[in-house]
Amino acid sequence: MILTGHAIAAAISAGEITISPYEPARLSPNAYDWRLGDTIRACEADLDAAAPTAYTEHPIPAAGLVLEPGVLYLGVTLEKTSSETYAQLLNGDRTIGALGIWVHVSAPLGHQGHAIRWTLEIRVARPTRVYPGMTFGKLVFLTTLGSPASYQQAYAKYAATKGIGISRLYEEIRQGGL
Repeated sequence: MILTGHAIAAAISAGEITISPYEPARLSPNAYDWRLGDTIRACEADLDAAAPTAYTEHPIPAAGLVLEPGVLYLGVTLEKTSSETYAQLLNGDRTIGALGIWVHVSAPLGHQGHAIRWTLEIRVARPTRVYPGMTFGKLVFLTTLGSPASYQQAYAKYAATKGIGISRLYEEIRQGGL
């Protein structure tokens, strides 16, 4: 089940959900409106699953940054979120989609214990200017069934990511894990 905005606020007050920075006005009936951080990486070279991704990192100035079609961008949320109690689901929203921005299509699930600023996969249909701190999507919190297993303890491949994370599939390929 998805938590309502009131239930999210109550869970924050109870210490079951952390959103930092948190603004109560960003709560909606069933979600929290998350924002784009202030840095973006452009992955302009050919991508190879067996090698680390080459990128150019750019600060997003207050005047905005124009994203171009045909480029994979990796961004980061302004907010760091975590919960040992609830799973999280991060999505873009209709206002971003109406600008031709596709965001975070492949990995929207934050497991219980997932405590990070989210890395975002971003593509645009047309040249589009984005701004640091702009609303970029919705974050919902889900109740889980069964015995919990904390992501930080059990499945921590990306748990130590401090900002924008690149694919680390190359580590599995090098170790013969595929």
